[in-house]
Amino acid sequence: MAVEELMAGSALKLLAEDTDGLAILAAAVQDSLVKPADIKFDARSRTFGLEINRFQWERAGKRMPYFRSRAVLGIAAVESVRSRSVSRDVDAVHALIDIRFAPAAEPPGGAITLVFAGETQIELKVECIDVTLADLGPSWPTRHRPDHGKKRP
Repeated sequence: MAVEELMAGSALKLLAEDTDGLAILAAAVQDSLVKPADIKFDARSRTFGLEINRFQWERAGKRMPYFRSRAVLGIAAVESVRSRSVSRDVDAVHALIDIRFAPAAEPPGGAITLVFAGETQIELKVECIDVTLADLGPSWPTRHRPDHGKKRP
């Protein structure tokens, strides 16, 4: 199975092991917010993680209430990391827009790219797709639904 989804209350848990699963996981984290201090790479364990404030698209209607939850996005089997335009400002916030995979000449390896609003990107060379997402606690209401640059009235 490409994606396993376990619902415990409103907590979301996903595992992606192929490109179809990664596309589902990418949709679940679209418009998540992350501070640079919450981005970590552990070269020894070859893991990369982000603690994010995830917009809960699966619960979003056309009107409030909207919800966010604290979640962890984890990527295993990471061989190397490159980044572009990640802010060093501790108060900066990056909005995660997409997660993409480009296969290597030797499957199942390739590059997972985390695409953020603006010019920010993080590219991870991986042995395979092994990505998890888990909500950490209760959700909280938010008044704002991401609108991808459209002006609010």
